Amino acid sequence: MTPRVRPQVVAHRGSSHDLAEHTLGAYLRALDEGAEALECDVRLTADGHLVCVHDRDLRRTTSNRGLVSTMSLSELDELDFASWKNPWADLDDEAPDVDPETRKVLTLRKLLETVADYERPVELAIETKHPTRYSGLVERRLVELLADFGWTGAGSPVRVMSFSFNAVARVRKLAPSLPVVMLVEKAHHWPALRRVVGRNWIIGPGIQELTDHPGLGRHLKDREVHVWTVNTKEQLDLCLDLGATAVISDRPGYMLEMLGPPPG
Repeated sequence: MTPRVRPQVVAHRGSSHDLAEHTLGAYLRALDEGAEALECDVRLTADGHLVCVHDRDLRRTTSNRGLVSTMSLSELDELDFASWKNPWADLDDEAPDVDPETRKVLTLRKLLETVADYERPVELAIETKHPTRYSGLVERRLVELLADFGWTGAGSPVRVMSFSFNAVARVRKLAPSLPVVMLVEKAHHWPALRRVVGRNWIIGPGIQELTDHPGLGRHLKDREVHVWTVNTKEQLDLCLDLGATAVISDRPGYMLEMLGPPPG
């Protein structure tokens, strides 16, 4: 029997099961838990900054009706991106003091700096969100920012992901050596995608599609696979059977506990 691959554990928007997604606090918690990589979504602000935000509007995470693409970084910086996760936290007199900076909008530059300065190697999986009013400018700004860190060539700790084929192709054109992940939202999309994706592109199916459509996993046996969002032991076991080389989880600490220490 072929030994099962031990996948890399990637923190989905940080340790987002416990702390507000995409906040610096969630990413620091994930690093403390031993996450081997961090995943984030990026959007472009009106004044050209890449920020780590999933939704196009801010209602879910800040109770603000604004759109990320129409607001400046300074406007976003005035908002609280963490209270929605635990709205009663301010009433807990025994809760430890929290640095306000860990609750604010997180720029991608700040997250890159955090990874670059960390005491051990950590990788990054960055998803560009589409559709957006800025189209290909998002990928161009992303590659420019990665270049500031020297992270656009071979050996970069960064890989770029998207559900948009055009976005992934743009990254490949702008930075040919940068690893890319073609995210797959629905199993029935794969037959068409298979004809156009590069042989060395990583494929990123969702765990629910793999669960509901076992045939998808069989079709991906000859590809490198990174699976999202894996939060239970049963889901992890499915990924191990598939030979996935990365699992993206809201619960990185729990995934690491299930996997045990790496060999050697």
